[in-house]
Amino acid sequence: MSDLDLLAIAAHPDDIELTCGGTMIKAAEAGHRVGLLDLTAGESGTRGSASLRSQESSRAAQVMKVAHRENLGLPDAALENTREYKLKIAARVRALRPRTVILPYWEGRHPDHYTAGQIGYEACFLAGLAKIPLDGKPFRPYKIIYSTLYVPALRPTFIVDITLQFEKKLKAVLCYSSQFSPRKDVQNLFPSESDLRDRIGSLSRHFGLMIGVRYGEPFLTREVAAVDDVVTMPVRSI
Repeated sequence: MSDLDLLAIAAHPDDIELTCGGTMIKAAEAGHRVGLLDLTAGESGTRGSASLRSQESSRAAQVMKVAHRENLGLPDAALENTREYKLKIAARVRALRPRTVILPYWEGRHPDHYTAGQIGYEACFLAGLAKIPLDGKPFRPYKIIYSTLYVPALRPTFIVDITLQFEKKLKAVLCYSSQFSPRKDVQNLFPSESDLRDRIGSLSRHFGLMIGVRYGEPFLTREVAAVDDVVTMPVRSI
């Protein structure tokens, strides 16, 4: 397949939709070739099954209109920082050749989430080494950014306006009906559909307000950004 402009890598089906789904949709709508790489099938989750979540992720990809989606089949709830896993991810980075990669933030509550961020970064580095045992030409993404929606207290480097993409993001998330619950006793862990709408809306509104728009998704970079023209910088200061 052709090189990707943007690739998001995350631990579980629905992680990408929840953390940066609006940004992926926006990129696809702008004509970029967008891809999603789920590292596990979510088979260890309390609700759903690997086969059901695979069907849900396919439906979500159709809603988002991305060019490519695949699952690497690594073990759910058992992602580890191993050379084996990093080389498997690096092989896909070489094959897909994305200019920009979105990874989960490197700290958090769920070990799979932050481990995906750690091994994803190292895999992107390894993909550029000529002498490692991988097929294909060495390749390294130009830009790596981190989605930080799961860490809302963290101050982001920048926020993407997803106001026009919010409803489609919500539709993609709602493809994962196995993760919803009508039971009030577990709504904190498995929200109902209405509660999920409220949660996504509240978080997106929070970050949107930071840049003066209705809905936003937060990201962080390790490196400092360059600005060509300070006169035209967006987001009003006062």
